[in-house]
Amino acid sequence: MGEDNPYAMRASLYQQLMDQAFRLLSRKARSTAELRAKLLEKAPGEEQLVERVIARLQELGYLNDQQLASDYAAARLQLKPMGRRRLREELRRKHLPEEAIESALDQAYDQTDEESLIARAVRKWMRTKGAPKTKAEAKRLYDHLMRLGFEYDHIRRALREVSKIPLEGE
Repeated sequence: MGEDNPYAMRASLYQQLMDQAFRLLSRKARSTAELRAKLLEKAPGEEQLVERVIARLQELGYLNDQQLASDYAAARLQLKPMGRRRLREELRRKHLPEEAIESALDQAYDQTDEESLIARAVRKWMRTKGAPKTKAEAKRLYDHLMRLGFEYDHIRRALREVSKIPLEGE
């Protein structure tokens, strides 16, 4: 009789989705949008049920986009020096809301300023490749720092400090 009961089947699907959500979240932290997409793959057309699961996970504190954005930003800056632009792109790839991204960026860069991050990136570069001695080497360092997402003005200042080579436009 339980299998013919639509309420029991929905309750069972709800529990399956909760179990799936816990499995996904146990592997790695996910944004609400990422989890929603994964759950809808498992139960296509069950948007209302998926939203119930997400609401319950938020209520329990297992799903918090603001916390995820803040934790991710802080951890990334500790592991690898990068600029605000690059970190913003990484957070956007996690499908986090814009306000959570901007808040996390402000918080992360209040704790560690970009000047010290770019100095770390330059020191790391110089340990392996040495100080730039030619315009071509300075350009390679410049390109590297741009890929790390640092702002133009910060890069120019850092390059002036490590190299006495005049850069184009100076």
